[in-house]
Amino acid sequence: MSISALNKSQDNKHCMPAHLLRFHFYHSSVNATLLKRNSSQQGDRFCIGYERIRSMSRIVTLGEIMCRLATPGFKRFGQAMPGTLETTFAGAEASVAVSLAYLGAEAAFVTAMPVHPIAEACISQLRSFGVDTKHILRTSEGRLGLFFLEQGSNQRPANVIYDRENSSVAITPAEDYDWDSIFEEADWFLVSGITPAISKNAAHLTKVALQEATSRGVKVACDMNYRSKLWNWDKELTPRKLASQTMRELLPYVTLFLGGLEDALAILDISPDENSEDPRLNVSRKITQLYPQMTHIAMSLRESYSASHNSLGGMLYVRESDKTYYAPQTEEQYEPYQITNIVDRLGGGDAFTAGMLFAMGDSQLNDPQSSISFATAASCLAHSLEGDYNLSTRKEIESLMHGQRSGRVNR
Repeated sequence: MSISALNKSQDNKHCMPAHLLRFHFYHSSVNATLLKRNSSQQGDRFCIGYERIRSMSRIVTLGEIMCRLATPGFKRFGQAMPGTLETTFAGAEASVAVSLAYLGAEAAFVTAMPVHPIAEACISQLRSFGVDTKHILRTSEGRLGLFFLEQGSNQRPANVIYDRENSSVAITPAEDYDWDSIFEEADWFLVSGITPAISKNAAHLTKVALQEATSRGVKVACDMNYRSKLWNWDKELTPRKLASQTMRELLPYVTLFLGGLEDALAILDISPDENSEDPRLNVSRKITQLYPQMTHIAMSLRESYSASHNSLGGMLYVRESDKTYYAPQTEEQYEPYQITNIVDRLGGGDAFTAGMLFAMGDSQLNDPQSSISFATAASCLAHSLEGDYNLSTRKEIESLMHGQRSGRVNR
């Protein structure tokens, strides 16, 4: 088959996006490779002549994906409704999977979703970014969760209203998932503190998934993502107490801890010692003393001056060396990014997590300084994009991490 015929092939539309594909030329001939695409709806497909650019790692994420309904621009709910809301799909673990796939990693997203056309549209979009969706369960039970977003501006904060009770992933039991297939050849498994917050069943699902992953030697990353609005499935406990009690049962399985000082305080009741020279180093040491199986602690460092202006940096603690690494660096000094016109605040933390996992699995980025620099730059760029997905390329992220901050037009 010629290249032109291949490009016109009807089946070729199901290949990876162009930024994830490359031709191989050896001695002026095309090295034809086969790339198997699995699809829950369309069966196996093969694309000839392409090979996916990916890191060495296969990364599995588990969580809920929702329909995001946002007011246009910076309108308040009362200004926009009744009227048109901007509809996208979003969810922390799904956002991480999309970012990873967009960078070229092999990423799979696991969840449960209802059987209807809106869920089909959601899965189709994930697949279009290169996310492996074959482990998404389809069920007649439950619903697709919703959340409503009112973007903040200047001194007015953003506001999120959740409508996600009894979503499919919140009620589908853990035994319905095929863990052998899910974790086949997986290197990393990502969960967050959001999934166990949405229901008692989802908390159990998260714990079972962690047990299944670690029993197969899969490394575990956990983005703490404490959301006080979500932890309400046990009315006898306050949200903070319920979160602390639940997450303390999950953290013994975790290798890479992603969170901030506020997460450590809320969930683990850990705070830096008074007059500590490096509060984050101090807290990281305390976390790894409590959970000695953890090898890395990664924190995004955010100062919020207003809804439109944040400074952003990152810190990575490596337990083996007992050292911290900060990014971004200017002349070997920590100097956070100044983000003065935030387009969309949501998804910045997910971009940080995706950047960290991608970098740790890439031979050119897996030294500690490069890993935290890449993750922080990825998060910074996410603030320039509408929606939760960070559709920034590796080249764009590396350009920023190497000091190109001007945002000048590429010509």
